[in-house]
Amino acid sequence: MKPVSLSFAEFRSCHLLLGIALALCFNRVSSTTNETDRLALLAFKAGISKDPSGVLSSWNDSIGFCQWYGVMCSRRHQRVTILDLRSQGLFGSISPHIRNISFLREMLLQNNSFNQEIPPQVGQLRRLRILRLHNNSLIGNIPKNILNCSNLVILWLGKNELTGEIPRELGSLLKLREFLVNGNNLIGSMPSSIGNLSSLEILYLRENNLSGSIPQVLGHLKNLQYIGFPVNGVSSTIPSSLLNLSSLTVFDASDNQIQGTLPTSIGLKLPNLEFFSIWGNQLEGVIPPSISNCTKLDMLQLGDNRFSGKVHSLENLYNLSVLHIFGNQLGNGELEDFNFLCSLTNSSKLRYVEISRNKFGGVLPTCISNLSITLMGFAVGENQIYGKIPKEIGNFINLEVLSMNLNKVSGVIPSNLGNLRNLSKLYLSDNNLGGTIPSSLGNLSKLIDLLLAGNNFHGQIPPPLSNCLSLNLLDLSNNNLSGAIPPQLMGLSSLAIIMNLSRNHLTGVLPPEVGNLRTLTMLDISNNLLVGEIPSSLGDCTSLTSLRIGGNFFHGLIPQSISSLGGIEELDLSCNNLSGQIPEFLTKFRSLKLLNLSYNNFEGMLPRE
Repeated sequence: MKPVSLSFAEFRSCHLLLGIALALCFNRVSSTTNETDRLALLAFKAGISKDPSGVLSSWNDSIGFCQWYGVMCSRRHQRVTILDLRSQGLFGSISPHIRNISFLREMLLQNNSFNQEIPPQVGQLRRLRILRLHNNSLIGNIPKNILNCSNLVILWLGKNELTGEIPRELGSLLKLREFLVNGNNLIGSMPSSIGNLSSLEILYLRENNLSGSIPQVLGHLKNLQYIGFPVNGVSSTIPSSLLNLSSLTVFDASDNQIQGTLPTSIGLKLPNLEFFSIWGNQLEGVIPPSISNCTKLDMLQLGDNRFSGKVHSLENLYNLSVLHIFGNQLGNGELEDFNFLCSLTNSSKLRYVEISRNKFGGVLPTCISNLSITLMGFAVGENQIYGKIPKEIGNFINLEVLSMNLNKVSGVIPSNLGNLRNLSKLYLSDNNLGGTIPSSLGNLSKLIDLLLAGNNFHGQIPPPLSNCLSLNLLDLSNNNLSGAIPPQLMGLSSLAIIMNLSRNHLTGVLPPEVGNLRTLTMLDISNNLLVGEIPSSLGDCTSLTSLRIGGNFFHGLIPQSISSLGGIEELDLSCNNLSGQIPEFLTKFRSLKLLNLSYNNFEGMLPRE
């Protein structure tokens, strides 16, 4: 038998027929598998109870499912690879049929209101690389079979209502780079299996109920750049193994129960740190001098611990913008305590220096005039500082907060503080300051809080303070101020928290303009030399919860308008010359906790009710 011979034309014809046959076969298979995707998407849609933007209205048979909103398919096989319905306000549950979208690589459902459990069927999506479910209301445990998603690179589950422990099975996700479960209700300790995640770059566990110790195995994760587990109950010490993480840029363990000391070589071993926050723990000992080697450091937050001793030079922290070391036992009450402030003159980006509630003593050095002009907050309250307020502070035109309360500062308030047009909070109370309150403070149009109580200021309350149209809280109590209360001050409708002028030598009447303070919650003008009748306009201050006018020389009746103060909790009219009957409307104040009418000239019967 002769061998079969095909011409080129016959060969080409056969090849074409074979191609058509294969294409028909492939299309039949493709059609079947595509139908699985379509049905799974419709099942997902059925689990949505609320679609405020109507984004799922396109999910119907009028167009192919690859054209549905939020659905992306592969070009060749037309299989669903991405489901992106982020930030659409969707309510409902994630359908377990999601498992049938077997080619899914990215599921992006963040910023919605999914409120059921994460279906365990998600673990069957073997090709899944990115799963973002953060900012929802998901409940239940993190599915253990998530370990089957062996290609998972990004897992974001933050800001939900997840409970239970972090599953130890998580350690099987060897490709995982980002794991975020912040803002949930997770309990237990960090599983040691996290040490297997050799690709991990970001670990963010903020605001849960985690306890136990920091795993030593974290030191094995050489690619780790970000560790954050603030606002938990993690205890024990900082393991020395963390010093192996030379790529680490962020370490945030604030608001936990961590004890012990900081490793002395921390600045040498972690040279790439940009953010280091451990405030709100129980750490003690000295702040390691090596911290100055972290030349990339932007934020250093060590507040509310038990650190003590000297703060060494920080001269190499060129990029530092925030220094928080408040609430410790730092300093020795000596002149040298503030030498480290001079080293901060190299930090050209410095914005906040907060060293309040320590044992720093001595005079503020003149070198602070060389701190960066970018300075926005300077807080040195509750220390042992004496001497004068450096007038150079008036040069920091970007300053928003100046706090020097509870020290031994003397002298006068420099008038050039009135140049600080961005200042919103000025705290100078409980010092030994004297002189008059400078009228230039009236230039501070953005001032919200002004606390000058507990000093030796004399003279009148400067009327220009009424130009501080943003003022919310004013406390001038416990001084030697005299003269009348400026009526313009009572026109500051912005005053919504406290006006405290008590324990001074103020004279004259309470201006009727007081009725403009409709949002004020506390008014204290007690222990002055005020006279006249209680103005009826006081009844317009309907937000008052505390009214103290005792220890003056007010006379006449309690005005009927006071009955409008329905939310009053404290009412002190004692030690005046008030007369007449005690009004019955006082019995109607259901929130009243303190009522003092003693040492007046009232007569008649006490109201019965």
